[in-house]
Order: sequence, then structure tokens, then C-alpha cells
Amino acid sequence: MALVQFPNKSNPPADDDAPEWDQGDDDGGKMSFLEHLDELRRRLLYSVIALFVGFLIACGFLTQLFEFVMNPIRNMIPGGQLIYTEPTEAFALWIKIAVITGLLIASPAIMTQVWLFVAPGLYAHEKKWAVPFVAMSSTFFIGGAAFAHYIVFPMTFRFLASFSSETLVMTPRVEPTFALYMKLVLAMGLVFQMPAVVLVLAKIGILTSRFLIKNFKYAVLIIFVVAAVITPDGSPITQAAMAGPMLVLYLFSIFLAWMFGKKRAPAEA
Repeated sequence: MALVQFPNKSNPPADDDAPEWDQGDDDGGKMSFLEHLDELRRRLLYSVIALFVGFLIACGFLTQLFEFVMNPIRNMIPGGQLIYTEPTEAFALWIKIAVITGLLIASPAIMTQVWLFVAPGLYAHEKKWAVPFVAMSSTFFIGGAAFAHYIVFPMTFRFLASFSSETLVMTPRVEPTFALYMKLVLAMGLVFQMPAVVLVLAKIGILTSRFLIKNFKYAVLIIFVVAAVITPDGSPITQAAMAGPMLVLYLFSIFLAWMFGKKRAPAEA
């Protein structure tokens, strides 16, 4: 009796009409749910280790980092001083500065772990985008944090401080002030990930430039809703400072999807 051998990933057909999964070089699609959880745990552990290493590096420059973060705030408030009312509040500020700096330092390693978690579900030719994704996402995360530090946070804080008068004197506490700073820095860092995510999704074939253009009006609505949510005050200027870069990033993402997106065959098009 003749045996019929069905094609599979471990024994793919050799002809030119082989399906696309032929280019895979692992069995990521066969991972069980528990194996996926174990892989997630491993990537989270490595990310935490990277964050801790970045935290230790930041602790060596803590005085300079403190001045870098607090000097702009000091220049925008009457009297140039922040207060704290809890004994541990100032110490917690130094720790938070080291943590957020450590996150920026560790961002390439963390983005690498994100990619390694997703990679088992990709084909071999798609895995070649690991280095561009890690480099681009890390650069844009740091760029988003810098944009929040130099643009968004000063605009927000100036608006909030503009209500000071002879009757109302602004004497901000350290904890809520730095909480506002961290919220804006992390929010803009995540928002600036849009081009990197779109680039990978377009290269895989999930997103296309045509789809992004077609849904541009919905994207604008979502962008302004997100800007309103992550903006701590109701100032339209601050919301515009948040939404403006997001719109620019969306347009840039359309260009990336058009330039590097997966090309469809003529018959499919």
C-alpha cells in the first residue's frame, strides 16, 4: 500500500509553489498555552533585569539627573521651590527619577524581549526586521520622552502655574508634580511607538497604507480622544501639543506602510 506524505513545517515541499509557512524555521505555532505563558514570564523576567541594570547605572548619575529634571520646574514656579509634606516623599522622588532613567537606558533590551516574545509566530523572512524594530522603537521611545520633557510638560506646567496671583500662590508638592511629569513622559514614549508598530505590521501584511488613509478621519478622532485622556489639564494648547505629534506620527506611519509594506500580487490587487 502506497503511503501518502502530507506536507508540514518539518518536511516542506521543495517546489516553487510551497506555502508561505515553508519559510519558517521553528515550531512556534505548536506552542501550548502554558508554553506561551512560560515564554511571557521569561521575557518579563529579562525585562525586569534590564530595568534593574539601567536603574543601577542611573543611580551613578543621580545628582545630575535630579538637576536635569527639576531645574525646568524650578524656573516655572513662583519662588522656585517645591515642598514635600511626607518624610519619605523626597527620597521617593530620587528613586522615581532613577527608575524612569533606567527605563530609558534599558529600552533597547526591553524592546528586544518584546520582539523575541512575538518572533516565534513569525516567518523566517519576517524575523529579519528584528534589528530595525528594536532600533526604531527604542529611538522613538526616547524621542517621545524628550518631547514630553522639553515641550509638553513645560506647556502644561506653565498653564497650571498661570493661575497664581496675590491671593493664590502656587507652592507645588514634589509627589504630584513629578507624578504629572512621569505620566507625560511615559505617555509620549508609548505614543511615539506608532511608526515602529505600523512598520512591522505593514511588513507582515496586517496593515496597509490604503487602510490607514481610508480610516484617517477615525484616526484623527481617536488621536484627539487619547490626547484629551492623557492630558492632565483642560487646556486646548496642551491637548494640541499632544495631538499634533500623534497626527504627524500617523502620517509618517502611512509613508512607512506604503514604502515598506508587504506588496500584493497583481492578481490579488
